[in-house]
Amino acid sequence: MFEKIRKMKNKKGFTLVELIVVLVILAILAALLVPALTGYIDRARKEAIVAETRSVVMATQTVVAEKYGAKAGDVTIADADKTTIKNLAEVTGTIGDIAIDKATGSDYNGMVKSVVYTQGNWTCTYTQGKTDGTNGAYDVQPKA
Repeated sequence: MFEKIRKMKNKKGFTLVELIVVLVILAILAALLVPALTGYIDRARKEAIVAETRSVVMATQTVVAEKYGAKAGDVTIADADKTTIKNLAEVTGTIGDIAIDKATGSDYNGMVKSVVYTQGNWTCTYTQGKTDGTNGAYDVQPKA
């Protein structure tokens, strides 16, 4: 009897059943975690594009204010201005439509009303005064 116990003590390593059980447990954990992680990744990408769009809106407002100060009239944004805005905001995406209008009850024709910004597979639209977007005034949608 003691001889059998000594032989079992000298035996090293895991049995095939033990290894299979560990692999099954790991597979179950991976199956539970992968969907949760992809959700976190998508949410982080959406938050990143909202942050970049905020930078674009602030840069646009800066350029519009400079143009308004220079000529004090109707302000329009040309493609060259979009390049300036992109450099000022330090973003790499594509700036789409920009709408500028007068603020309510004001003569100042330099209020940024909306900006469309696309980065990767996402498009974020800023609409001044809107509160029902995916992030308040910022509405994030998959790129069309």
